[in-house]
Amino acid sequence: MAGKGKTGARTLEDLTLDSGYGGAADSFRSSSVSLCCSDAHLSHAHGGNCWHLTESMHSRHNSLDTVNTVLAEDAEILECSGQCAKLPELEEVPWSLAEVEGALRRDEALAPPPPPDVVARLSALVSRALVRVAREAQRLSLRYARCTRHEVQSAVKAVLSWTISVNCVAAALGALSLYNMSTGDRFRRGKSARCGLVFSVGRFFRWMVDSRVALRVHEHAAIYLTACVESLFREVWSRVLRSTTSNSGGGGSAAKLNVEALEQAINNDSELWGLLQPYQHLICGKNASGVLSLPDSLNLHRDQQRAGKSGEGQAFSQAELRTIEQSLLATRVGSIAELSDLVSRAMHHLQPLHIKNPSNGTPVHQNRSGTIHWEPEALYTLCYFMHCPQIEWENPNVEPPKVTLHTERPFIVMPPLMEWIRVAVAHTEHRRSFSVDSDDVRQAARLLLPGVDCEPRQLKADDCFCATRKLDAASTEAKFLQDLGFRMLNCGRTDLVKQAVNLLGPDGINSMTEQGMTPLMYACVRGDEAMVQMLLDAGADVPSSVHRHPSVYPDTRQGTPLTFAVLHGHVPVVQLLLDARANVEGALQDGAENYTETPLQLASAAGNFELVNLLLERGADPLIGTTYRNGITSAPLGDMNSYSLAAAHGHRNVFRKLLSQGEKDKGDVLSLEEILAEGSEATGEKRTSHSEGTLRTGKAKLRALREAMYHSAEHGHVDITIDIRSLGVPWTLHTWLESLRTCFVQQRRPLIQGLLKDFSCIQEEEYTEELITHGLPLMFQILRASKNEVISQQLSVIFTQCYGPFPIPKLTEIKKKQTSRLDPHFLNNKEMSDVTFLVEGKPFYAHKVLLFTASTRNTEVMELLSAAKFFQLEALQRHCEIICSKNITIDTCVDIYKHARVREQISQHALHLPKGQKKNYYLKNHPYFDNIY
Repeated sequence: MAGKGKTGARTLEDLTLDSGYGGAADSFRSSSVSLCCSDAHLSHAHGGNCWHLTESMHSRHNSLDTVNTVLAEDAEILECSGQCAKLPELEEVPWSLAEVEGALRRDEALAPPPPPDVVARLSALVSRALVRVAREAQRLSLRYARCTRHEVQSAVKAVLSWTISVNCVAAALGALSLYNMSTGDRFRRGKSARCGLVFSVGRFFRWMVDSRVALRVHEHAAIYLTACVESLFREVWSRVLRSTTSNSGGGGSAAKLNVEALEQAINNDSELWGLLQPYQHLICGKNASGVLSLPDSLNLHRDQQRAGKSGEGQAFSQAELRTIEQSLLATRVGSIAELSDLVSRAMHHLQPLHIKNPSNGTPVHQNRSGTIHWEPEALYTLCYFMHCPQIEWENPNVEPPKVTLHTERPFIVMPPLMEWIRVAVAHTEHRRSFSVDSDDVRQAARLLLPGVDCEPRQLKADDCFCATRKLDAASTEAKFLQDLGFRMLNCGRTDLVKQAVNLLGPDGINSMTEQGMTPLMYACVRGDEAMVQMLLDAGADVPSSVHRHPSVYPDTRQGTPLTFAVLHGHVPVVQLLLDARANVEGALQDGAENYTETPLQLASAAGNFELVNLLLERGADPLIGTTYRNGITSAPLGDMNSYSLAAAHGHRNVFRKLLSQGEKDKGDVLSLEEILAEGSEATGEKRTSHSEGTLRTGKAKLRALREAMYHSAEHGHVDITIDIRSLGVPWTLHTWLESLRTCFVQQRRPLIQGLLKDFSCIQEEEYTEELITHGLPLMFQILRASKNEVISQQLSVIFTQCYGPFPIPKLTEIKKKQTSRLDPHFLNNKEMSDVTFLVEGKPFYAHKVLLFTASTRNTEVMELLSAAKFFQLEALQRHCEIICSKNITIDTCVDIYKHARVREQISQHALHLPKGQKKNYYLKNHPYFDNIY
């Protein structure tokens, strides 16, 4: 009895505060809620015995009984599921159906193409996943007012299942690596080509900006999202093909797939069905029938078999495997003790998989002895959402209520425990924390449950403190006092500044939290002018920057108080800091590399004209770019300067302000000599000191404007591209083609004319394969759709230039065996006729087969090509085409061309006059035809 009483008297501290996932050797006292096993389970943690269950789990209706248990009222919930809030339907997606087909056939180019209706339906389904990821990235971006690859990666990990997210993030890392390594010809190739992707990175970037995912969108975020969505398309398609192949006994193929088979395959996949549903809440871990199942990466029986074949031995018995699987799939609990035991089992199994597949480029926690644990508030919050009172009623000491005031959430909307853990841990890792707190669980509930919402996590000092058992008593006390000091300053009361400073520790007013944030930085984030002034008066270090500490956000390293004030757009705070002699370039030192955006870069990306004007007046340099920590850069001081950021986000007024300020400071105008010199000189110039002012030379500005022109063209901001071109910046073939494509889509005829006129300015050295694969089809499409005479003449001149001096290919006769003649009674027989001629005012009845076998003299009766085309006489049509090709001259080509257009002799692809002959003639000789139209 004493033993049972001791077990029942476990405190909440024993259930939560521990060293981490595995093993109890490093903790003072182990527990059942920690990420390792309790004292009672210690000897069985890695052995072959079964897990011990708590008393509540021995009841007849415990959490394990909720696995795959459909309640009676679930049928009603299914009927009224249409009442749940739905995701917004996208009117436009950042991809085309042709790109989807290309992405699906990328690995199997010789495979038959999927049916168009299947591709369209798949595009509509995956667009819902895009909306889910974008919505999560939008919420995560609010903390630092910008969307980077970290926000996209965390959103993917929160929305997609374990297996799919690992594959998508791996594809994104590969695309980003290729992009960073392709710096040699970066302005001559599109971003998608540099990343090895089919989808357009530029259109995804533009879509993220137009969708207001964040005020500032980093180009790496667009690359991540593009690669993840493209990988998701292929993942869904491969799963559908495998499902249809298995159902058809190995005889299925993409060409035979229909929309019904696509829907059926998705409905049977527990990792795809809920993801592609139209509801705002994410249904996870179950298929359309409501059957729970583990994802492929968590298949314990499969891993057990592989371990046995490799000779590693079986770590768990079959009974233990079933217990662990039921813990992962549990949807309801009866008590906090039961939930703690389930979380312990689940995290103990998930931690090795997380180390094996961290799915990110910066594994923060994997190599540390103190890993993620669950805080007490997080467990209570999770128990609130997973609690089922009916399980407690099995206890004879608990009497059920006589009046029910609320209805329980049905099984159909309750996610399994593994999904709660997956989403909560994704939020924990995103903020670089060591513990899952209650807000992480609330964010998971908002995503997984219908009708649940909460505010996005803000950047504040309240979530900095980590109550880990690794600290001794004295260090823990100091942490609590420091946390109290930050909270006192966070409340906004200026009369508590002196008392709070005394609690912050030896660094005083410049103390930093685990996020690397000082009190002045937090005050700048809030925009609290009074508190900022008080902290400045108290001696706060203005140029202080973030360099260390365990939970520092990667993109805030070297961030200063001025950086955070600009991030959140607090103009009065920025003025206070600048008046206090804050460095207008942030943490950038003379001659040093810049690993984070300067305040001017951040203001330019956000389009904050007032901030840009203020920073320029204080001497900010718009030519400074960012050097990435991998050391790969192609500019003297990094990439994505203020010009590029303003152009990439489409802020034309900010871009013009930056240009006017540069001309005011230096008065240098780009000349043709500088442009030519820039192209001839070597690019590897030696780094010069920033203080010498050499970055404001004409060549440095030309490099910056070239980069800005590239990004504006990629993202479809053609007005900014034209503005840059008017400054004398030369075209590259890629920027010219992208600008032409944008103008054609937007139907901007005057700009199309100007771009076509500028084609002659592109040097022949700039011609690449893109001119053939993308340029010529685009220009023929413009020619086919245009009714403007000037545009048609300009395009024809370009075609003639591209055709070159090559001879025109000759046409050959179609040799066809004549079929047997019909019976004579078909001749001039009204009943048997399907063709009627009018000869000398009298009707003459014939048959098209008779016409096909007719002699050459009968062709003189018909109207040459028109009759041959109308009656589908291929041999006669080709014969007429050969006659036309032999007799075409400069004097007759216009009439032949007009007649061909009237008789619809033009091909669907590109102005094929008789089998391409007249097209070739015009392409070769077009300079003589100014009056063709």
